[in-house]
Amino acid sequence: MQWYSVAGLLTILTSSQGILTTLSQTGGSYKYDYSTVPFLAEVFKLIVSSLLLWRQCKTSSPPPKMTTDWKTVRLYPIPSIIYLIHNNVQFATLTYVDTSTYQILGNLKIVTTGLLFRLFLRRKLTNLQWIAILLLAVGTTTSQIKGCGSASCDSLFSAPIQGYMFGVLSACLSALAGVYTEFLMKKNNDSLYWQNVQLYTFGSVFNMAKLLTDDFRGGFENGPWWQRLFNGYTITTWIVVINLASSGLLVSWLMKYADNIVKVYSTSMAMLLTMVLSVFLFNFKPTLQLFLGIIICMMSLHMYFAPPKTLVDLPLTVKEEEEQSLVDVSVDRRTDS
Repeated sequence: MQWYSVAGLLTILTSSQGILTTLSQTGGSYKYDYSTVPFLAEVFKLIVSSLLLWRQCKTSSPPPKMTTDWKTVRLYPIPSIIYLIHNNVQFATLTYVDTSTYQILGNLKIVTTGLLFRLFLRRKLTNLQWIAILLLAVGTTTSQIKGCGSASCDSLFSAPIQGYMFGVLSACLSALAGVYTEFLMKKNNDSLYWQNVQLYTFGSVFNMAKLLTDDFRGGFENGPWWQRLFNGYTITTWIVVINLASSGLLVSWLMKYADNIVKVYSTSMAMLLTMVLSVFLFNFKPTLQLFLGIIICMMSLHMYFAPPKTLVDLPLTVKEEEEQSLVDVSVDRRTDS
């Protein structure tokens, strides 16, 4: 399976997540506890990864590599801890800025991912690729900006400084979690399914701890979380859980065999696809900014992944060097899966 096939599937699943979540509402509200969805998604990913690991152990010869020493295993809770901090920072950001400003600030994670990708993973990006990443951030931001006469446009530059600081911190934490996860997945030649089992075990534990913490904060007003775990669940709700879990499994595959930048492009394109689908499903009115944003993102996508010789006219000798460089880089994204 090629990385671009996985990235395309991830784009489709991610774009459908928001739509499915909206369709899971009854009378404009959630009849189920939405905080249980991430927990069930983590459990689902853990079960699927465990079954795939079991099958791999039964059918592979030699058996898959599984590092079990504590020095390696202790690294796997860290992504969950970062995401836990990130979620709290997100709530803090929303206390200072409105939703529109929050969404626009969220696009900073595109740039911060590129920076951490270069600093921590030592992955070199060309000047054209840096420009492409900046264009992606500009394109997604443009698509989210409403008309200049709207209140949300005025509020973009009127939020307290704390809101912008939390927004930047949130973008950095999101990028850090992604880059660190990629570091873990590529740290050794362990089986992908074994690495997933470790990640999702800790993810399930942390999500369960969050549910229990929320119960204590609410004084167990609605009873313990395990008694209401499936309350209000419908077929659509279960589709939301499975869709979220499947997206997570695809992300882990990309972290193992591709990289964070591919994931960033997938999720960014998913956001634009969601907006386009909303035009037909929810009578969302398309704007000029949306069309401009899509065009800019398409230019960014082509600029980042296209061979350099298709972007600029190079002398023949330079073209040969660029082709050899492209072959070397493509090895990182090649897989036999």
